[in-house]
Parts: sequence; C-alpha cells; structure tokens
Amino acid sequence: MIRVAILVGSKGRGSNMAALASACRSGSIDAETALVISPKAGTKAVLRAEALEVPVKVLHHKSESYADDLLSALAEAEIDLICLAGYMTLLPAAVVHAYEDRILNIHPALLPKFGGKGMYGMHVHEAVIAAGESESGCSVHFVNEVYDDGALLHQKRCPIEPGETPESLAEKVLDLEHLAYVEAVQIMAARLA
Repeated sequence: MIRVAILVGSKGRGSNMAALASACRSGSIDAETALVISPKAGTKAVLRAEALEVPVKVLHHKSESYADDLLSALAEAEIDLICLAGYMTLLPAAVVHAYEDRILNIHPALLPKFGGKGMYGMHVHEAVIAAGESESGCSVHFVNEVYDDGALLHQKRCPIEPGETPESLAEKVLDLEHLAYVEAVQIMAARLA
C-alpha cells in the first residue's frame, strides 16, 4: 500500500483532498492518505482533513526553509506519492526532483489547452466557454517546474451544453475531478506497488 501526501492551498474547499482521502479509507485505492500539508491552519481543507482523521502539517510556502521543511515532512511520513489539490504555488525544484514522476496535479480543463500561470478556478471555465469549445473536462498530470506542463496521466471529458455558464461548467468538471483523481491515484498505486 502506497503512502500519499496531499498538498492543499489556503483558499480551496478541500473537496479533491476529501475525495482522495475517502477513497483511500474505503479501500477503493490501495493507498493511505498519510499526510495533508497546508500553508495555513484552520482552512476548509484542513478542517475536512481533520474530520477524516488525516494528519495535518502546516508549512508556509514563503518560508526560506520551505523546500527543506517539506522534504523533511515527506520523508518522515514515508511518502510515495504527492497529490496537489488546490495548491497554487510552484513546488521547489528540490522537491520536484526528489519525487520525479511521483507528483500529480489535477487541472479543471483538457490540457494542454487552458493551462499555465493564472489559469485556475473560474478563469479556466470562462476561457473554455469564451473559446467556443464543444467539450471540457479535467486532466491529471505529472508535476514539473512549469505550471500545468507535465505529462498527462488521465483525463475525463464532458460536453459543453448550449447556454452553459462558467458556474455550471465548474460544477460538472468538479464532479469529474473527484472521479479522475481517484482513478489516477489507482493507476499510480499499481505502478508504485
């Protein structure tokens, strides 16, 4: 059974983190959510992690020792796979290299379109609709040192209906994200076992 760390941001709801942690707990994934790392205590994501009885560590990404502190926390928890869920900061290069091909992120669009710096949350759904796309979805990709640039691991798609709004598209894609991320971690659990 692989050990997973989930890095969350300070603003998200923690729904992808909760979907992964719940799938691990139920046995849907042959993995254990060993650690949630957040830049701030008391966030919605942290409260959800605590409710799921997942250990939480607070590490602020603007700290000068962040890379070393993060690597220490990951090593101490014997982490095999890192999942980013609402984590909006580029990971330090030392962490990317130490966990090469073992860091995943989920993006609310069909990469390589609509990715990169500044393309997150509602900005993505607004751009997809403005571009007149016929479908959207989500992408789970490996993390490197460039936003949304790593190789794709898994995608799920949905049609864009006439009259679709960024808000309605966001809801559809979020439902897909919860499924796609669990499936992607299942793929990685089999690879890393």
